[in-house]
Amino acid sequence: MEEAVSEPRLILVFSGKRKSGKDYVTDRIRERLGAEVCCVLRLSGPLKQQYAQEHGLDLEQLLGPGPYKEQHRADMIRWGESRRRQDPGFFCRLATRGAEQPLWVVSDARRLSDLQWFWSRFPRQTQTVRVQSSEATRQLRGWSFTPGVDDAESECGLDSGVRFDWIITNEADAPSLEEQLQPILRQFLGGTEQ
Repeated sequence: MEEAVSEPRLILVFSGKRKSGKDYVTDRIRERLGAEVCCVLRLSGPLKQQYAQEHGLDLEQLLGPGPYKEQHRADMIRWGESRRRQDPGFFCRLATRGAEQPLWVVSDARRLSDLQWFWSRFPRQTQTVRVQSSEATRQLRGWSFTPGVDDAESECGLDSGVRFDWIITNEADAPSLEEQLQPILRQFLGGTEQ
């Protein structure tokens, strides 16, 4: 039985490659609207918490950007895939538990099963947003191709077969982030800008 959660007015489910800027974009939305209106839900948070608990690892280091997380990333991906095969909504349910704000921003959808869970549970509220950046830009942000990670479903699962409601280009020569976010947030704000 699924735990009851509040009904948000809008759910923006973000996806994108590593170092594309998903967290940067979603954090800007929360800063703009405030924590009482907007919560950022990270599917990787409950995954890392459960993985750390089951494997006796340091959760704080797994949540951080450093080498500790990278050292465990490939095994964590395999473990997460196994959990999803058993229960595709496992991490989505954990991430949404206790969310009460009217706008939910899911910062890190990585698989079709993530999107399907939100579409089936919240069909009229869920919209998908893809954050895109070139490989060159991602490399400037510290990304380098890692076999078993960048060619795994966790990075490639949403590369094709999904028609996103919104695309954000997170590049220096793209329109400003504010300009790209305006039509997305306008639907939530009711046409009025804060």
